[in-house]
Amino acid sequence: MAHDEVSGTDTSASDSSAVETTRGASTGTVVIASDVANPGEPPHRQRVTDTDPRAAKRAARSVYTLFYLSIAGSVFAVAAYMAFPIEDGDPTALRLNNLFLGIGIALSLFGIGLGAVHWGKALMHDKEGIDERHPVRGTDATVARAVEIFDEADRESGFGRRTLIRNSLIGALVAFPLPGLVLFRGFGPQDQNPPELLSHTMWKKGARLTLDPSGIPVKASDVTIGSVFHIIPEGLNERHDKLEQKAKAAVLLMRLNPDDLNISPEREGWSYDGIVAYSKICTHVGCPVALYEHQTHHLLCPCHQSTFDVVNECEVIFGPAKRALPQLPIEVDSDGYLVAQSDFHEPVGPSFWERS
Repeated sequence: MAHDEVSGTDTSASDSSAVETTRGASTGTVVIASDVANPGEPPHRQRVTDTDPRAAKRAARSVYTLFYLSIAGSVFAVAAYMAFPIEDGDPTALRLNNLFLGIGIALSLFGIGLGAVHWGKALMHDKEGIDERHPVRGTDATVARAVEIFDEADRESGFGRRTLIRNSLIGALVAFPLPGLVLFRGFGPQDQNPPELLSHTMWKKGARLTLDPSGIPVKASDVTIGSVFHIIPEGLNERHDKLEQKAKAAVLLMRLNPDDLNISPEREGWSYDGIVAYSKICTHVGCPVALYEHQTHHLLCPCHQSTFDVVNECEVIFGPAKRALPQLPIEVDSDGYLVAQSDFHEPVGPSFWERS
């Protein structure tokens, strides 16, 4: 028998009553399993376009009008790009180009999006359905059923029957990418041949090698063995297109022991007392090659780990780059400053630049 430690009364009877009470009625902690009746689907509510043919025709007109609006927006964007060219140093031309180009592309997207939504809500077959879970297997029966579903969807959406809507949608989808394709032309010079421009840089005979970004000329005596300098052509900082020019003309200047260099006969005289200059632009995809390992005399591109051997005329020894870094022929002028003998003898940067 159980007794209360304080009052000394028997508690076994009350415990039994509590157990019976718990079994007979839920106190909020007992789960009672019971069947719940399926409430079924709510009554189907027909749309106005289901009961009124005139409303359906109005909805159809709205849908293909929106698709035609999308086509007009795409054509307007292309026309605006041509009618308002971006001129160098003209902020008004830039604003007008962005304004009208944005309006055209916005209309193109708006027409397709709103037209597709309105088509689905107002004209496509409206019914409630239940998608039962079933194993997904590529059997013949599954393939046949898939074909039936596509046929049923075509009938219910009216895609094959409503030719005006279908054709206007196809036209809108065809016209929509055109502004983007036209915009690619703006990535290159408008009135010049890009392959020809990419084949030449600012370097020319007598151009001094200057430090990046200060533009201070470099003397041969300033370059010690093991040192590396980031170099730009003299006068680059004064140009309005200095970023474009720097992307082609940037150079790495290093000094090695002349006995360590393996120089081919055609490059005799391209260096000065172990000082060599190579393009800083990787021949893989144009990243800046900026990591120099003094002990191994290797140049490393940090983007995709292409590695170039300075001792052997910067040939590729590792990574995806397909050709060596172009070498800039250099010499020393009468004042002791390092100058270029000429431009690079081959295109700089990624190999695809030299394909014309």
